[in-house]
Amino acid sequence: HSFAGQKYSRKDLKLKEYKRGSKLIPFASDESNQEELFHYLRENPHKYNLGRIGFYGRNGRLEPGDIEFLQQKLDLWQGIIFSDFNIAGKNVKVKTLCDPLTDSIAVKVKSKLLAEKKLGIEIEFPYPAVDKTASDWGSKEGHRTICRKIDDRGCSFSRFIEREYYFLDIYSPEKIRLERTDEHRFVLTFDSEKDEISLVCNFSHDLQRNKKNDYTEIEDRSVKYWENYWKNGGMIDFSGTVDPRAKELERRIVLSQYLTAVQCSGTLPPAETGLTANSWYGKFHLEMHFWHAAHFVLWNREALLEKSLWWYYKILDVAKELARSQGFAGARWPKMACPEGHDSPSAIGPFLVWQQPHPLIYAELLYRKKRDKTVLENYYELVAETAKFMESYLEYEEEKDRYNLSAPLIPAQECFDENDCLNPAFELEYWYTAFLIAQKWRERLGMERNGKWEEIVSKLADLPVKNNLYLAHERAENTFEKHNIDHPSMLAAFGLLPGYKVDREIMENTFNKVLGVWEFEEAWGWDFPMIAMTAARLGKKDEAVDVLLMDTPKNTYLKNGHNRQGDRKDLPLYLPGNGALLLAAGMMAAGWDNSERDGTAFPDDWQVEFESISKYI
Repeated sequence: HSFAGQKYSRKDLKLKEYKRGSKLIPFASDESNQEELFHYLRENPHKYNLGRIGFYGRNGRLEPGDIEFLQQKLDLWQGIIFSDFNIAGKNVKVKTLCDPLTDSIAVKVKSKLLAEKKLGIEIEFPYPAVDKTASDWGSKEGHRTICRKIDDRGCSFSRFIEREYYFLDIYSPEKIRLERTDEHRFVLTFDSEKDEISLVCNFSHDLQRNKKNDYTEIEDRSVKYWENYWKNGGMIDFSGTVDPRAKELERRIVLSQYLTAVQCSGTLPPAETGLTANSWYGKFHLEMHFWHAAHFVLWNREALLEKSLWWYYKILDVAKELARSQGFAGARWPKMACPEGHDSPSAIGPFLVWQQPHPLIYAELLYRKKRDKTVLENYYELVAETAKFMESYLEYEEEKDRYNLSAPLIPAQECFDENDCLNPAFELEYWYTAFLIAQKWRERLGMERNGKWEEIVSKLADLPVKNNLYLAHERAENTFEKHNIDHPSMLAAFGLLPGYKVDREIMENTFNKVLGVWEFEEAWGWDFPMIAMTAARLGKKDEAVDVLLMDTPKNTYLKNGHNRQGDRKDLPLYLPGNGALLLAAGMMAAGWDNSERDGTAFPDDWQVEFESISKYI
């Protein structure tokens, strides 16, 4: 949804030009004298809340204080939440679940309060907002709600929010009564003497005329879906391990599998807080898509990654136009994107490039998993257009006969000036790895190796080193004194990546230095699994687990598995952390290309069993 009151468009935005050699490259990075427009384009379009469905008592909407003796359990095997609580001394039991095939919620309630006509259902619809909740419950203007009874057991709501619209159909086997209590608020009560009712709430972009979804059918589909998910996906068992941390790691792994399936496996890349909160206006950060979803391939659930890869084809023309507008070839993938693929203005985001090679990694992981020519045919265009941009993005330095990653550029470690960054270590290694993959794909398809890519691989700048340590980038000589915050991304060059250009001894020194001086309170949830992957490749088994379970605010995993980011109110969960945990744990269990043996990355005194997990690159 976009707010219709302001008539701003992307064409109105003034771009700031940055000089690189003889070129001037425009970026949407400067809000000066256009603050309102700049922030409008950041905030719009945004995700919005479809509605709120809850209990309604005799005295109105139930509040938390009305509920006593609450017990709640999520059955991961079936995908059902079981709730048990008391209202006014009367017990209420609730089963809540989602349909894996439609956008439907199914609920079954058992309580004497139903037969006594003291318990109903309230439905309320908000206007969109750009805060964490995506909901403005106080605004009655700007949206309309039309309700109608379908029959004595069903009702339909038509929602119109400026140019957006959707529908909600509710059906129950029992006769219902519908009362409008406010402009966008309704109460359902049940005309039944029974103490148990069920209902199905189906959200849709299309009007579902007389389509009656049955609770039992949806519960059956949910149970079958989750049983199949758990039986056919990967699993790691630490039950034979004495170390008490193993139980906590296993808990995080299991819950992360559930959370990423629910939140990160849709037809669009997910937001960093998935569907739970409206982080960054619900837009998706493509550099995070790797952490959200790459693990699906290793854990025998590759279809859950592929569901969102079509989107890169949908926005391919937009990505090519972005590259063309800056004087580059191929497709430049956005950083903070809306469904149409437009990048959001930002003082940081437009300068990031570590999302650029991601499609090559996705494609390679899928090919390794399937070994099917269809994969090559389906994704080669993405591989080729991505590599074309990466080729044109490099700058040749004649004096040193090398190809550089040059400013304007901000590395994955975002604390650097875009005008002063040269050859970030992780991005250099990623460029190198990506071109090796692109050449493999040409060979698999019977094509000749690309001569220019061969030259780039042979002349790409070396990873920057000082005092036998890898730097964040070539000009960041004080990396470990003044820039020991945010992501220690130089470690990802040998962990997340195989490290073809990495000197193992220098990387080991760098790893030890990071553990000694880094301010981990300023790191992020995915940093700890990323560092563990580096430890794994270095053969540091104990340190890999130590880092994976480091006791620091942003490595906190709540009871429900959410990776809370310290005291940040806007990030009560952080799904890149969950996905990175699964990628690291899977790699540590199954190994990687040229690793010595399965399970080598866990400590020698850990008993590790696993199944259906593939080796990493």
